[in-house]
Amino acid sequence: MDYKSAGVDVEAGRAFVQRIKESVEATHRSEVVGGLGGFGGMIRLPDGMRQPLLVSGTDGVGTKLELAQDHRAHHGVGIDLVAMCVNDVITSGAAPLFFLDYMATGALSPDAMAEVVVGIADGCRASGCALLGGETAEMPGFYPAGRYDLAGFCVAVVEESEVIDGNRIQPGDAVIGVASSGVHSNGFSLVRNVLEKAGADASTRYGPSQRSLIGDLLQPTELYPALVQALLKNNIPLNGMAHITGGGLPENLPRCLPEGCQARLTPDSWPRPALFDWLQNAGEIPEKDLWNTFNLGIGFCLVLPPASINRALAICQDTGHQAWTIGSIEASQADEGLLGLPA
Repeated sequence: MDYKSAGVDVEAGRAFVQRIKESVEATHRSEVVGGLGGFGGMIRLPDGMRQPLLVSGTDGVGTKLELAQDHRAHHGVGIDLVAMCVNDVITSGAAPLFFLDYMATGALSPDAMAEVVVGIADGCRASGCALLGGETAEMPGFYPAGRYDLAGFCVAVVEESEVIDGNRIQPGDAVIGVASSGVHSNGFSLVRNVLEKAGADASTRYGPSQRSLIGDLLQPTELYPALVQALLKNNIPLNGMAHITGGGLPENLPRCLPEGCQARLTPDSWPRPALFDWLQNAGEIPEKDLWNTFNLGIGFCLVLPPASINRALAICQDTGHQAWTIGSIEASQADEGLLGLPA
């Protein structure tokens, strides 16, 4: 008996590393020291920073992986993995610096794994961070053959004096909502149950335009780092930011607010994508649960003074993002949660 007969193919693993090397090294910033294959990735801090503060975040893709693997859509979940991490750390005003990935599988499938890594690399390039390293673990008997799980870890950097932590938010500030690309990577345990209940498959179409249901559900999570950097470079006074993930707007927007402030939304200020209407109708999901599970078309929020709304909206448009003024900040004496939601 040898390692290969036990389910771990070391030679295939080495070949896989060589296969992904070009995609990984294409993400490297000038600060990266060395190449792929060492025991640890090395990177310098960007020049010119006075008091650099490192901001870290880690996340996964969740059960969206199950749907993606059922439909052999591997590239998109690589982008999802990056987005779920970088969209968190940029809420502090930090710029993504480097990314690490972890892939675990029952049996190495080089084609599928390579697609995932190319997706991760594409997400890193779009976010301005280096894919500095990773781990691919072949774990026969623990994961089913052909199945894999993903985890990511991102480090970003910001001048300590320029950290955005929500403390500057005050009553009268506006809330801008930036469009999501769809469901993103949260709520898929509910999504998969709705699909099963409705008997939906790869041929299912929905909405007035008869779009592919599975195709839209598997759209990669939108990346917001380039937008945030464009806003900061144009001196837009961002007082707070929120990445709208699990728990939707009610859970995530209040996370960036200081004590004494609360947000009031105007739910009809942006168009709800038809994808969420289909999920609600097919799954008979109550309105409250819909709000507390999905992003409903808003993937990222900006809190800023009302005088900066028009400039911020113009930059959103210039960087390819739809955005709307969706609410405002009010004074609060008690924690009432997010105001203005449908009953």
